[in-house]
Amino acid sequence: MGNGSSGVLIRGSVAESDPLVRFCQGDLDAFEDLFRIHQRAVFGWILRIVRNSAAAEDLTVETFWRIYQARARFEASRAFVPWARRIATHAALDWLRVQRPESELTDEILSTQKTSSADPGVTAEIRTKTEEAFQRLPPRLRVATILAVVEEQPHKEVAEALGISVTAVKLRVFRALRLLRKDLERQGITP
Repeated sequence: MGNGSSGVLIRGSVAESDPLVRFCQGDLDAFEDLFRIHQRAVFGWILRIVRNSAAAEDLTVETFWRIYQARARFEASRAFVPWARRIATHAALDWLRVQRPESELTDEILSTQKTSSADPGVTAEIRTKTEEAFQRLPPRLRVATILAVVEEQPHKEVAEALGISVTAVKLRVFRALRLLRKDLERQGITP
């Protein structure tokens, strides 16, 4: 065993051909290979969080830029996907934090009463109000809920992506659902 120039542990001759080791050493071809291999999965992960394909495209590029900048901290002996997913999640969270909800709670929204649920117009209105309430959630609660509840990702994967414990994921989802319920009740919708 020897050390590479960037302090990466290299095990035998396999390291010479390992794209992760080459990536850690700053090899642009290895980085491009990783980009080609993982671009679609990173985009899909980000899209699940931000729900905006144009933003997800931009954030995918941002994520890979962050990945390249952080290459010295990556351990080639570890899995690339969870690490990339965590960076992608943080990029998406950063984006969500600067976004404003599309609509604020107004007196009109608050005074609207729920009528018959058989009416397609009412169903669409409830869906819209639910989406708006969801957008008002704090980003860290929204992301945990999107991934765990909407996308049905395992809590362990969500925890790894957010860099928190499984218990913290469950707590964030619980808080988000409680806030959603309160918001919808203020709008006259009984969840």
